[in-house]
Amino acid sequence: MLNAADDLLVERGFDGVTIESIAARAGVAKQTVYRWWKSKVDILLDSLTGDAQDGLAWRLGAATAEEELKLHLRRISGFLQEPAGQVLLALLGHAQTNENTARALREGFLREQRERDLTGLRTVLERHIGRPLDEQTTTYLLDVMLGPIFYQALVVGHSPAPELLDMTARLVLDMAT
Repeated sequence: MLNAADDLLVERGFDGVTIESIAARAGVAKQTVYRWWKSKVDILLDSLTGDAQDGLAWRLGAATAEEELKLHLRRISGFLQEPAGQVLLALLGHAQTNENTARALREGFLREQRERDLTGLRTVLERHIGRPLDEQTTTYLLDVMLGPIFYQALVVGHSPAPELLDMTARLVLDMAT
């Protein structure tokens, strides 16, 4: 059912996804879907959470700090082009006009992903500069790091150029030092 929801979102857009279409695509009764989820937003959030565990995970320790940041930025940018990333972008868009979606997204997936991102970034930067970073500085640097990717995806409508990702990684490292 989660895969069906992802596929339908990519094919039809957010408004084209219904509980009925998810059930039909998954080959189950509508009541089966409602047994597990209250709404299509709940289904999409569950799907996103599972897909992001691997797709947005930090892979640390195998490269220099700059390379790790570049690779992570490319991983995020690539994720947003995949069906799971399209789910995230659709939910972010819907959250702009629906307070329930905004609350569910912020209190669940986004809060948890932000914690993972703060931990990953802090690990890379502290190893790079050789000292602990305070929470506020790490938070600001994460915002600087992720801002260009989401601006490009949500406002411009495409992935950022690899050169922009590389410059962003270097900028974050320079700002940390």
